[in-house]
Amino acid sequence: MSMTMTQKILAAHAGKESVSAGELILVDLDRVLGNDITSPVAIKEFEKIGVKEVYDREKVTMVMDHFAPNKDIKAAVQCKMCRDFCNEKDIVHFYDVGRMGIEHALLPEKGLVVPGDVVIGADSHTCTYGALGAFSTGVGSTDMACGMATGKAWFKVPSAIKFVLTGKLNRFVSGKDVILHIIGKIGVDGALYKSMEFVGEGVSELSVFDRLTICNMAIEAGAKNGIFEVDEKTVEYVKERSDRKIVAYKADEDAEYDEVIEINLSEIKSTVAFPHLPENTKTIDEVGDIVIDQVVIGSCTNGHYKDLEEAASIIKGRRVAKNVRAIIIPATQDIYLKALENGLLKAFVEAGCVVSTPTCGPCLGGYMGILAAGERAVATTNRNFVGRMGEVTSEVYLASPAVAAASAIAGKIADPCEIVKE
Repeated sequence: MSMTMTQKILAAHAGKESVSAGELILVDLDRVLGNDITSPVAIKEFEKIGVKEVYDREKVTMVMDHFAPNKDIKAAVQCKMCRDFCNEKDIVHFYDVGRMGIEHALLPEKGLVVPGDVVIGADSHTCTYGALGAFSTGVGSTDMACGMATGKAWFKVPSAIKFVLTGKLNRFVSGKDVILHIIGKIGVDGALYKSMEFVGEGVSELSVFDRLTICNMAIEAGAKNGIFEVDEKTVEYVKERSDRKIVAYKADEDAEYDEVIEINLSEIKSTVAFPHLPENTKTIDEVGDIVIDQVVIGSCTNGHYKDLEEAASIIKGRRVAKNVRAIIIPATQDIYLKALENGLLKAFVEAGCVVSTPTCGPCLGGYMGILAAGERAVATTNRNFVGRMGEVTSEVYLASPAVAAASAIAGKIADPCEIVKE
């Protein structure tokens, strides 16, 4: 039976020769992930199961990133519960303040996910790791608990949409613009419980970090997962970080897809998602005059070094508009250090930005950048729902690091090409 990339990975981990869309299967897990918000619930459920140890102390991972460093007493209690559990169970991959980073940037960086893996995480953006040719998806805390106990999870095999990429991205256009363009095209439920599979000659034109961004936001189209074909860039990235065996799966030529969509990367412009859904997109030339109060550059979506480097190339030597608060959040300690060593942080601070330790903070309206009533923010995050970053009348505009940086300088949503010309 012909299968998609996702179906082949799931079949291999279910010990089956083949699987088909809609089939219910029990799958072996390569990694189980939780953070400081979702793990405490999973820990309580794990204790109810009655087992004494996790299925594999190397494969269970907890990252303190959402409200860490602790924003209040409740956050401190949650992190302490995770810390105590991981100490008791001798969990190898526990990442706390000083060692941590935003989970979906940290795991690829640490080499904890490789092509062919099956990963579940109690966070909806766990779909990020499809950029490395893995099947990864978000689950609830109860599924995380069962995964920690048994090393297995039940799935309904998803059908798929095939995205054939051609062409090459233009200057200041990145993976964020690609995924916003796609979500604007198919809608926030356009890939509901489906696999978004990215293939074509255009894939080679995308960096691994572009791919991580695209897969990160697959959930914003309702997808079960996003996944890219493994190529030389994938292999090079993974081999620098892991010595685990790489298993690359490629869809059969006659694999069945619900839809095939062609995307010419050279035709994509800088794109902004207006409030209050990621599908509410406009190209930069359609935006109009939108004055802003805040810019956030960071998150699991766009806190990579490449993102900070692009933002710094626009901000360096300029000043943030006096009406704008510009917040820069490197996604991991290593990214922070590299940005420090290469002068990016100096450029940000001299321009009037503030630089934070790695944290999810403002993305989910947690802390470090909450919006007051009526305020507007341009953010490189992944969601702009009502009240996502603060008061319910505030507004979040999703954009690339380049657009966010240009907007910080202009004091309104701006085209980076126009700012650099000045």
